[in-house]
Amino acid sequence: MAFLRGLVRIIDAINEHVGRATAWLMVLMVLIAFVVVLLRYVYGLGWVALQESFVWLHGTVFMMGAAYTLLHDGHVRVDVFYRPASARTKAMINLFGSLFLLMPMILVVLYYSQGFVIRSWDRLEGSSEAGGLPGLFLLKTVIPIFGVLMLLQGVSLIGRSLLVLKGDMRYASSQDEPHEVA
Repeated sequence: MAFLRGLVRIIDAINEHVGRATAWLMVLMVLIAFVVVLLRYVYGLGWVALQESFVWLHGTVFMMGAAYTLLHDGHVRVDVFYRPASARTKAMINLFGSLFLLMPMILVVLYYSQGFVIRSWDRLEGSSEAGGLPGLFLLKTVIPIFGVLMLLQGVSLIGRSLLVLKGDMRYASSQDEPHEVA
């Protein structure tokens, strides 16, 4: 069990750091959106590369932040069943959901993104828009990175679930704690 605890701790730390770093991209997105609007509506200028950078950052934030969101129980659940469940029941739901839904889906994403990303790198693919960003292959590389981070967080969630089922409630879902209502 010590190995499993250590593995969970390492994976959680990786996704915590990636998630916190990714959050800073939101600040950059706000600044870019402000500049795009300013250029467009005050000066009547459109800059395709700047507009694309906003969209690319948006996609990057979602893909790089997904594992962080999973770490903090932020993904959508069917709360009708999950919220009132005991910590053990939640651990069983998380275990089976991770093994039979999350992991297979992420493996499919990783499998099918390989050729997509490799072809993009072979061509050093850029934007199809005139004046667009040249590094589309870099954005597409975020897809397998997303897959690896989610796969790792899935392993952590499976580990946490097994630890809870063995009686170690320190690894119970953060949703098991009572919440204050203001």
